[in-house]
Amino acid sequence: MIQFQRNFFSTAAPSPSLRNLMFQLRSFHNPLISPPQLPPHVNVTNFAVHRRNRFPIRSFSVINNVTNFTNLKSVNVTSVNGFGSPFNGVGRISPFSSTATEKKNKRKKTVKAVAVRGKDKDVKSSESVVKDDVKNVDLGKTGLSEEIKSDEKDLKVNAVKKKKKKPVRSKKKDDVKISPAVTDSVEVVGEVEVSKKSASKGKKTNSKESSSISTSKETQDSSASTRSKKKEVNSCQVDLEKPLGNFTGKPLYPPVGKSVMVVESVTKAKVIQRYLGDMYEVLPSYGHVRDLASRSESVRPDDDFSMVWEVPSSAWTHLKSINAALSGANNLILASDPDREGEAIAWHIIEMLQQQGALHNNIFLARVVFHEITEQSIKTALQAPREINVNLVHAYLARRALDYLIGFNISPLLWRKLPSCQSAGRVQSAALSLICDRELEIDQFKPKEYWTMEAMFNMKEQRLTKDLTFLAHLTHFNSNKLNQFSIISGEEARDIESKINSADFRVISMKRNKVRRKPPTPYITSTLQQDAANKLNFSASHTMKLAQKLYEGVELTSGISAGLITYIRTDGLHISDDAVANIRSLIIERYGQNFVAQSPPKYFKKVKNAQEAHEAIRPTDIRKLPSMLAGVLDEESLKLYTLIWSRTVSCQMEQAVLEKIQLDVGNADQSIVLRSASSRVEFPGYRAVFTDIVTEAGRDRDSDGSNHDLAFEVLNSLKTDDLLHLVQTEASQHHTQPPPRYSEASLVKKLEELGIGRPSTYASTLKVLKDRNYVTVKSRVISPEFRGRMVSAFLSHHFSEVTDYNFTADMETELDNVSAGTTKWKGLLGDYWTRFKSYCDRTSGVHIHQVEKMLEKKFEDYLFGSFPNKSRSCPSCTEGTLIFKVSRFGSGYFIGCDQHPRCKYIAKRLLSGDEEEDDTPQPNSTMIEEPKVLGLNSSNEKVLLKNGPYGIYVQLGEDGKEYTPKRTSVPYVKDLDSTTLEEALALLQYPVTLGKHPDDGKPVILKVAKLGYSIRHGKTIAPVPKSMKPSEITLEKALEFLSDDNVKTVGAKPKNAK
Repeated sequence: MIQFQRNFFSTAAPSPSLRNLMFQLRSFHNPLISPPQLPPHVNVTNFAVHRRNRFPIRSFSVINNVTNFTNLKSVNVTSVNGFGSPFNGVGRISPFSSTATEKKNKRKKTVKAVAVRGKDKDVKSSESVVKDDVKNVDLGKTGLSEEIKSDEKDLKVNAVKKKKKKPVRSKKKDDVKISPAVTDSVEVVGEVEVSKKSASKGKKTNSKESSSISTSKETQDSSASTRSKKKEVNSCQVDLEKPLGNFTGKPLYPPVGKSVMVVESVTKAKVIQRYLGDMYEVLPSYGHVRDLASRSESVRPDDDFSMVWEVPSSAWTHLKSINAALSGANNLILASDPDREGEAIAWHIIEMLQQQGALHNNIFLARVVFHEITEQSIKTALQAPREINVNLVHAYLARRALDYLIGFNISPLLWRKLPSCQSAGRVQSAALSLICDRELEIDQFKPKEYWTMEAMFNMKEQRLTKDLTFLAHLTHFNSNKLNQFSIISGEEARDIESKINSADFRVISMKRNKVRRKPPTPYITSTLQQDAANKLNFSASHTMKLAQKLYEGVELTSGISAGLITYIRTDGLHISDDAVANIRSLIIERYGQNFVAQSPPKYFKKVKNAQEAHEAIRPTDIRKLPSMLAGVLDEESLKLYTLIWSRTVSCQMEQAVLEKIQLDVGNADQSIVLRSASSRVEFPGYRAVFTDIVTEAGRDRDSDGSNHDLAFEVLNSLKTDDLLHLVQTEASQHHTQPPPRYSEASLVKKLEELGIGRPSTYASTLKVLKDRNYVTVKSRVISPEFRGRMVSAFLSHHFSEVTDYNFTADMETELDNVSAGTTKWKGLLGDYWTRFKSYCDRTSGVHIHQVEKMLEKKFEDYLFGSFPNKSRSCPSCTEGTLIFKVSRFGSGYFIGCDQHPRCKYIAKRLLSGDEEEDDTPQPNSTMIEEPKVLGLNSSNEKVLLKNGPYGIYVQLGEDGKEYTPKRTSVPYVKDLDSTTLEEALALLQYPVTLGKHPDDGKPVILKVAKLGYSIRHGKTIAPVPKSMKPSEITLEKALEFLSDDNVKTVGAKPKNAK
């Protein structure tokens, strides 16, 4: 069918191989390629053109403009797959460019790319990309005919090849290597050596595409007819060893040409734009422009830890805006946050713009960082541009890959072994382990009894008219010093009390001394979260949300926008010299010369893994007093700013001086001694800022010393040997208390002390634990749910390294070493993956019955402690034993008889799926007590009150075999006699549809939950405050509840579940 001119091949080369024939035939298959576009060496008959559709190959690559195959130096590779868009010289698809350029340069780089058609979210398709490795073919100076031996084999095993074959490397540096197809759905576009300066151009992307994935493999749809419904995946080989672009080190301010600056947020972009003027165009990237694809095998340890990146559809819009702005620009300035994440954002943007062909040779790149959004800070940063810090990007990639490998390998095991337990992560698992270990301490705690003695005295001879009564506690008895457990019974306490009542007392000693208290350190991320929780009752996530707004900038009354505080994700305690000078100047003006520290204090971090790369959190302008922002900021933002302002000022002030007095009272032989102590402020020092009227919102709890001053005056008026009158004694019984559960503040403090995670991750970690229903937060106290305790026990038993505090902290140290360039990131991942994979392999073989037995043993008291006499005998069959079981439907857990299915008795249900998914209780014949008839409704149907396995509920009508009567939970009620007919009829009216949601038109429903009322919209549920009556809830109010932070999504399969 096809005739090849004899001069097409080298005279020394053998006859055309089958591979060469197929290579040419592919060029005829696509109707977009007409015969005149083919190489001049090929003659095509009309018959061949008409029969081209007979060939099964759906997509191909064709090499154009080939003049000499024996000495191939420059190639324009075009991928023709229905779009008609070219492939660029580095094997990348360019969404915004339609042509590929070829340029020469002495330095070369190698980039791999593979195009895979098929469903982007299809796990099988993604797995085929990983498992089917590509065999490279050398088209070097020996020509196409060098691969004759493997032609027939390649075509036969094209769809199933898994074994790698090393490419035959040409001795010439300018050779081109093209890989054959692996399957019908996989096309190797090429492994091409190109010059360093060659421009990256490529394929246009449909604006309606839902996402695009960047990796060492490129995936696209199998046919033009399905392209509009599927995702196109576009990728490049991640190679941080190659130059990222043409960076400049010259100052970029004052402007020397048009510059495009990219920051993360719109607010930040607007503020900076006003500072810089028209020569700069400031655009937001809205955070990361791409992230790891949320599917399996997005990190591939067997492929040198290559990663699959996913670009959300919204990010394409932002990238197009940046690309358009670069037209005619001289500089691209990347001004993302000054941390690992910010460095990674800048790197991602460069990578994506290079794929789009937007970074031509005339554009200079620059990375600038600043720690506060002020005009001076921005302009100073522009005068000191730098390149991308590759070490920080490496640390980001290592952390991201590490978290992915843990989450995407442990989570599927959890789904199979522990139904309804959704996920586990590196920092998340360590934090959950802390909470559950504390709960275990509380469960195992045995209280001990002890007694204390207090006595009230006053002077026998009043020298002054004022009351001189004071309290003292017993410290010595029978000349022995007492400790906490010296008095352990009421009988001992009463005996000591009688002896004290019969004795005469006098002042036997008095000691005065001065105590100096140092000012607090300036805020870092963790201490800001702790103080905001303790003083303002803010959650960690809410604190960070408010702080981000203060950092990005607000519009002041003068019309000028400015950031009010410095960068909020930091663990450094130092403050710049200029800021310190301004703070000290303000202290002198406002409080006096004696209130400023003699020399500026230097603060250093004392916790594990402190990076101290950034300044502490402080106001950008210390002279913006909190009282000046009262009309600018909302109430909560003002409180947080006041907290930061007062803490920053106080850290540069003098120490507070306290005068302390200690008085001992004893009997004649001093065998009985009681002690009283008090203190007062002699010099307030740094405390003066907390009593300032402008900082009332952030006042320190310790600043109120009025009661201390009164007690001090009483003790100060006494002298040694003054006779005292015993007014009364009191013996108090106490019991030791278990360690307290963590609050958000104390958990953050503990994580920081152990070096687990980073300050910026604490808020998100706590949010995930709450969203997964692993913990609950009530009255600021974090309590683990049984689901969370099971996950922690499972991980501790089978993945001890993941939950080990030292391992997690050491991993943070290693990531810091990667940031410093002292540790190779892939080596770190390789060492960890080898150990972690062995845990996964071992755990995957564990039977679910083994998991049940492990949990039953660990939580035996919790599971069976409430049964009568803690008996585990089955009350139904009397032969079986009650055991802990996982539901065969995978929806929950229960305690049932081990003689199942002969005995179907269920004693208790635990975590039956998503508790809020269906609040209608389903009766269980083994659990229900005798129902109570409350009365009849208007249709003469019985209204019954029942007690089922999920609590008390009301039911309309008798149980029927052919239908299920209407049932509704009774919230807050534990007593069957407390519910009336009227209340039951009111409850049976629910659920009530309040209206349709304005966003999607779905109904917004008010329904009865186990603990009150809740609002439901689709799979989103929001609780209704207990103080609000259901009759007061309107659609507008329901929409407010649905927009709160405490909403949760239920009933949906985990996002990454297969």
